Amino acid sequence: MKKHNYIGAKKDAFRRLKELPKDLYYHNLDHTKDVLEAVESLAYLEGVSDNLSLLLKTAAVYHDTGYSIAPKEHEKSSARIAKSILPTYGYNAKEIDRIYGMIMATQMPQKPRTKLQKIICDADLDNLGRDDFYLRGELLRLELARQGIKMSPKEWFEYSVPFLENHNYFTDSAKRLRQKGKEQHIKEIKDLLKIK
Repeated sequence: MKKHNYIGAKKDAFRRLKELPKDLYYHNLDHTKDVLEAVESLAYLEGVSDNLSLLLKTAAVYHDTGYSIAPKEHEKSSARIAKSILPTYGYNAKEIDRIYGMIMATQMPQKPRTKLQKIICDADLDNLGRDDFYLRGELLRLELARQGIKMSPKEWFEYSVPFLENHNYFTDSAKRLRQKGKEQHIKEIKDLLKIK
């Protein structure tokens, strides 16, 4: 059996992400590294085997590479990039199909079906329950503005409340780690909007 060259695949994905337009303030290499870290942590907490963790990490590093083509339907482009390049790094067809499915599961609204898809979805929106939530949100607001979707900070918060309220973490570990923080952000934003 051919051995996976995850390090090579990760380098390839990171190279692609480094070449993304500079006005992608949110969907960039930093976000991918962030998702990768969350995927590793959740995979460990959810008791995922090393081999399946490797597939999860591979999906994480490729999940936003499609931004090199266009922001619209970037998941599809990301999944296609992974599918075309991963045989070079020793991944077989079955593994690539799983990775393809994980990347596609990150599409909004998220509808993951497998445990691995649930983990990558939770990792992709890990920041909703973290201390850097407001900073990450502002970077996304600025990125969207560059794409013609302009919102004032107040409009952004008004948009954020239903988004946060409709979002669900899928794994027990993410619920345990991030749900309380996310609920706190909802409360803070609602309080802030009352003031304005």
